[in-house]
Amino acid sequence: MEPEVVHAELVLPTHLSFKRIQMYEKYPKGQSRGRHWKHLKQIIQAENYQNYPPNEPNYVNIESPPSMHPCKRICDITGYEAPYYDPRTSLRYANADIFKLIRSLPNEYVQRYLALRNAAVVLK
Repeated sequence: MEPEVVHAELVLPTHLSFKRIQMYEKYPKGQSRGRHWKHLKQIIQAENYQNYPPNEPNYVNIESPPSMHPCKRICDITGYEAPYYDPRTSLRYANADIFKLIRSLPNEYVQRYLALRNAAVVLK
């Protein structure tokens, strides 16, 4: 006895998961391509900021109260966060290598670093 031969058309899905989708297939002509960024002018018009109270900070009124958190201490040499402070030169530093460099600096260079931080003090 011979098995019956059945002729069937193979039905494939329109998108195979292993195949990359081309951009023209994903977004046909005339459709948007995802998120659109708004300019500040568009945000201001959409949010109607003139109706907000003047004391509340927003995009138009950037003036806000000072921060309640203390400011970060930055190393005067490298610009990294500085957990250490040299009492002799009053410079802030990030690690031991910078500390060695600070101690070897001439007094005039130390004064310049302090002037950059607006903490110029006459050292003896």
